[in-house]
Amino acid sequence: MQRWGRTRKPPHRGLVPLTAVAGGLLAVLIGLVFLVLALAVQDARHSLLSARSGRPALEQIGVVQGIVLDMEGGQRSYVITRQDEFLKPWRAARAAFPAQAQRLVDVSTSPAQQQLAGRIQRAGQSFVDDYSVPLVAEARRGDPDASSTARTMEGKQRLDALRDQFSRYLKAERVSINQRENALEGRMRTLTIAASVGVGVAVLLIVAYGAYVTRVIVWPVRRMARFATRLAAGDLGARVPRSGRREIGQLETAFNTMAGSLEKSHRRLRLLYDAGTAVGNTLDVGRTADELVRVSVPRFADFVTVDLEESVLRGGEPTAAETALRRVARGGVRDDSPLDPAGALIAVDPPPGARRHTDSGAALIADLRVTRSSRFPDAPRTDRLLDYGMSSLITAPLSAQGVLMGVIVFWRTRDSPPFEKDDLSDAEELVARAATAIDNARRYTRERETALGLQRSLLPHVMPDCPSVDFAYRYLPTGTRAGVGGDWLDVIPLSGTRVALVVGDVVGHGIQASATMGRLRTAVRTLADVDLPPDELLTHLDDLVLHLDDGAGEQAGEVGSTCLYAVYDPISRRCSLASAGHPLPFVITPQGAVEQAPGQAGPPLGLGGLPFETTDLDLTAGTTLALFSNGLVHSRNLDLSHGLEQLRGALAAPGEGESLQESCDRVVTALRTCEPADDVTLLLARTRALPCDQVAVWEVPADPEHVATARTLTTGQLDAWKLDELSFTTELVVSELVTNAIRYGGSPIQLRLIRDTTMLICEVSDGSSTAPHLRRARVFDEGGRGLLLVAQLTRRWGTRQTSAGKTIWCEQALPAAGASTRPPGSVDWCRE
Repeated sequence: MQRWGRTRKPPHRGLVPLTAVAGGLLAVLIGLVFLVLALAVQDARHSLLSARSGRPALEQIGVVQGIVLDMEGGQRSYVITRQDEFLKPWRAARAAFPAQAQRLVDVSTSPAQQQLAGRIQRAGQSFVDDYSVPLVAEARRGDPDASSTARTMEGKQRLDALRDQFSRYLKAERVSINQRENALEGRMRTLTIAASVGVGVAVLLIVAYGAYVTRVIVWPVRRMARFATRLAAGDLGARVPRSGRREIGQLETAFNTMAGSLEKSHRRLRLLYDAGTAVGNTLDVGRTADELVRVSVPRFADFVTVDLEESVLRGGEPTAAETALRRVARGGVRDDSPLDPAGALIAVDPPPGARRHTDSGAALIADLRVTRSSRFPDAPRTDRLLDYGMSSLITAPLSAQGVLMGVIVFWRTRDSPPFEKDDLSDAEELVARAATAIDNARRYTRERETALGLQRSLLPHVMPDCPSVDFAYRYLPTGTRAGVGGDWLDVIPLSGTRVALVVGDVVGHGIQASATMGRLRTAVRTLADVDLPPDELLTHLDDLVLHLDDGAGEQAGEVGSTCLYAVYDPISRRCSLASAGHPLPFVITPQGAVEQAPGQAGPPLGLGGLPFETTDLDLTAGTTLALFSNGLVHSRNLDLSHGLEQLRGALAAPGEGESLQESCDRVVTALRTCEPADDVTLLLARTRALPCDQVAVWEVPADPEHVATARTLTTGQLDAWKLDELSFTTELVVSELVTNAIRYGGSPIQLRLIRDTTMLICEVSDGSSTAPHLRRARVFDEGGRGLLLVAQLTRRWGTRQTSAGKTIWCEQALPAAGASTRPPGSVDWCRE
């Protein structure tokens, strides 16, 4: 028996050829077994087919016998009754007999049976030709001999002879079938025995091959697995005793070599692990450099210095044009080293060991004394380092994603072993971790400033003057590390002196959230121009979010965002609002009562397929709507329900004569006592009501004759408003719009004029939901110029869908303020 630790010269043949030969032999033997089984199965199959071959002959003899009986019964019935209907089965049997009798001859399984079938064929054909056909002919002529006893007995004799032949054929065929079935049963027994023997032999061969593989491969591999388990459990001293058996011996050698290298690498991995957990815990450049020094000394180096460009310290992009680096950190096993202290300016000239400031990899000097003359032109400084005991160093450029930010130098003294080439990878890994952390801090500062700039550019700079509401707003971006969020607000003037108030909140922070906010805000303004109801607008916005992605096939950040859209009409003094997962606004009455708007907040944007509900509020003039984002009422230290109660209390306590701007400052100050963790958005809108004498509305019958009446009413109202300068244009616009409504629309038709502080608005409503389209008429077209004329004469025009149809509107700028008298017969469409 071989003793542990003693090696044996492996044989010439390895495990691969031996296993291949054994496997090939096994395959050949198993193939022979299955070949024998296949031949036995084939023989049994032939016997089975032979046994089954007599079945068609039995079936066919029955068919022929049935034909003869049908033919005999038909002729006998005809002879007795003289009715032609009995000749039909006779003729059919007579016609079928030759073919079926020949088929009987063909399907017979032996020459004797074929001869017997031939006799049946001839006897049957003789019965047909010599007896049956003449008998039927005599009966058709009325010959009394056809029904005589002699003729009947003759037919009986012929038929009995045929039946005797049928019986002999059947008996012979059944005997033949029984013989074949007995032979088949014997072959099946033989096949069963052969299959059992073959399967047994195959099993024995497989077991023998498995035993060989187990002994030669499995057992040695299991022994290797035990030692590998010990090594994986932390026993770095585990070594496999050499057995020297072919490839297994090579595997044992490789395992022992790997275990030795793991023992050495364990210390290096522990160093890198500690660096990963200790370096980069903050976004401060100086603290990150100090963390690297503390991890490296004394486990990897005796002294470490970290030098960075000034622009990196300020959060800017590093440049190679700087003439000096700033020493950020220095540390070592002693405090009296000749290295420059932290805060000192270091010349861009490469420090000892670095060929160029822009080197992409770490540089090693194993012995500082050997290379001092050719690599260090500063002789006095080099002498100080050598006298202090510096013996070797590694210089590594500090770079991240191709951006060079500075240099880190690792030093060892004569009291430590010099650096080796294997230490270069450790140094590069340490520097890479520090570079990532420093670059993260620099990029965080730059990204936050970029996101703030992007968000400021996407948010409205100056809110439009709106005659419907007085408003004030506040937006406070978060100052946390997560970056600015994606909250936004907007005030959008709509047709008919209406106004849309929008507040939204985008999931996430940073540039992506700001870009997402810009996309959603643009989408809301675009949909608002279509004059959709709030619930339909949010439905379209939700569908738009479902089809947006980030360009890489991944779901975009819009999913889960919220939005509140409210539309206020100063004429009806009604506010319609819908929410997509956003908190509902508070309503502050002129008397100071504060209540949250009724209704339910719908699902957030991006879920798809869920409905949004519109809530209608009747507001008196002077009512204030408070729209806000979650950042105002919810934070890590403030529950949402408590935040809403605090907001309610702040809104219910206005100061005497307090403006909306002052109210915004007071509410935000009361709820935000610390740095917000999310963006804070607040929009206060105080409603106005358009006076009744600034709105006139008329019902127009659907008759072209009343177009002139509409023009007359329009000019009269403009005269009452002292807007004679707009009479000609407005009369022409009203004529075109009313004519189109009568011609292409449906009842009821309504004409409404609205005069606010800067605009004269003309609206024509009808019962058709078909929206008109502007087109350019050709020279000889009779129509198609109406909307083109309206678009040219007015400042802007558009159409909006209503619950009863549609409304076409256009706006003209007022030349001057007019009087506020009403012509007789006009109807004011306003609420008392």
